[in-house]
Amino acid sequence: MWVILGVIAIVVTFINLYLYAAGKDYKLAMALGLSFTALTLCAEYSLVSDWVEVEDWAALMDVVPGMERALWFLTIVSILLNIAPILLELKGKK
Repeated sequence: MWVILGVIAIVVTFINLYLYAAGKDYKLAMALGLSFTALTLCAEYSLVSDWVEVEDWAALMDVVPGMERALWFLTIVSILLNIAPILLELKGKK
């Protein structure tokens, strides 16, 4: 599930950037991009929680260290890309 939500977050983020470049209202796409990013993180946390419940320590030791770095990086990139239009508008007003 987290993969699907992550792909949707990426697609909506690029729609956000496209709408901004086209001069259209991008704020809904920005909110959706950030929302799907949050849902992706919740889905990943749920998956890890399931592994803890069934005591699948091998899966936890194998996946969690790498996924932690990936999720931090991708979340930061998602936030920056989604708020980029707002930052560019603020820079353009100066």
